[in-house]
Amino acid sequence: MKKFFIFAAALAGLTLSAQEYKLPDRHALSHDNLLANQGNAGITVENTQKYLEELFNEEEEPEFDIYTEGWDSKHVNCYTEAQVPQTAQIDVSKFSMPHAGYITSPYGYRRRFRRMHKGVDLKVNIGDTIRAAFDGRVRITNFERSGYGNYVVLRHTNDLETVYGHLSAFLIKEGDYVKVGDPIALGGNTGRSTGPHLHFETRYMGYAINPCAIFDFANQTTHTDLYTFDKRTYKDARNFSPKANSEYAAAYRKANPPKPYSKGGNVSALGKSTTSTSHGLSSVYRVRKGDSLSKIASRHRTTVASLCRLNGIKTTTKLKVGQRLKLR
Repeated sequence: MKKFFIFAAALAGLTLSAQEYKLPDRHALSHDNLLANQGNAGITVENTQKYLEELFNEEEEPEFDIYTEGWDSKHVNCYTEAQVPQTAQIDVSKFSMPHAGYITSPYGYRRRFRRMHKGVDLKVNIGDTIRAAFDGRVRITNFERSGYGNYVVLRHTNDLETVYGHLSAFLIKEGDYVKVGDPIALGGNTGRSTGPHLHFETRYMGYAINPCAIFDFANQTTHTDLYTFDKRTYKDARNFSPKANSEYAAAYRKANPPKPYSKGGNVSALGKSTTSTSHGLSSVYRVRKGDSLSKIASRHRTTVASLCRLNGIKTTTKLKVGQRLKLR
């Protein structure tokens, strides 16, 4: 009888352990919505990673890591000999989204390529304005044919560095000081890329932090004003929701229809692109549903301040669908 109770207790422990790995019901609901109600996908602990990889059907091939692969690290990664603290508090309260595009490929290991994707890819059109995420100085502008294409590395005053890849043009040069939100480059399709997108990384002393630990891309903001770097958790996202990203992507695509593009394109020393694109620069824009001043400025290579000055409006002015705005 004693043996029976011992066996029953052990069985109960196994049942509890299995319950600990059961996914929340909301995962099944999110999966149904994202796959257009095609039925129960049977998401389990074993195939969750496969599900997330297949979710992003616009996923691009991961870039080489410019900090460790194919480059002389003493020129690119200046932190190889540094003593990196276990944890650090980083102020991210004064920020700008690098671009309003949605995530087409998240941070994480890519089974298909057998490598880590150490940033996120954001949907852009060639020629879209890319902005500095924080105040800082331009450390590198360079070209890497088999990886990032034209890329920029910014060193920020909050001790972070950010990387921006696959650009079509530089709007800054090495050594320039930039303020948060300043235009630094134009989106592109250079390097190892199958379509226009921005590869965006956030790093602390060489550690490639998951950008979704700092930024909430679906809501175009940061999660908190103070980010806590931790060597044990820097690869983890914070409240990342594939469903929220999918909903934001649908809204973004509706407000930003695809534009024709061509592969590649070089940049001059001053950042003028030699890529030929079919979309020109309009002087007047008609406001569409879902537009904001920042989105309009980003798409048309201008600034919110310039739009306000040209149109005699304020940054808090509520835009009306059909309203005409002077762009330049």
